Amino acid sequence: QVQVVESGGGLVQPGGSLRLSCAASGSILNIDVTGWYRQVPGKQREEVAAIISGGGPSDGGTRYADSVKGRFTISRDNAKSTVYLQMNSLKPEDTAIYYCNVRVRAGPTWREYSYWGQGTQVTVSS
Repeated sequence: QVQVVESGGGLVQPGGSLRLSCAASGSILNIDVTGWYRQVPGKQREEVAAIISGGGPSDGGTRYADSVKGRFTISRDNAKSTVYLQMNSLKPEDTAIYYCNVRVRAGPTWREYSYWGQGTQVTVSS
């Protein structure tokens, strides 16, 4: 029972910037990982960036796809239950639908459940 809503997409020129937001609500007390993915027609959905939650030695850790390293930054505001993706130096190749994925652990076996937002369109074009 987790709701995920993305926002912030739009049309931007090459070299421009956008900040995407992922707001989660519901049963979000045990979030494990929040990730940003993107997908274009005919290709598999790929992970762009992720941030680890839930405490432990890896809490706050991030990872990025090679194609966006140095340009994108993932961050979070725990008080607002929101994860952001700051995208700088955007390229036409970044054009895609961007999805937020929230992974939550729950139940007696601490199983991980995955929740997806509806996606937000990012178009980079001159």
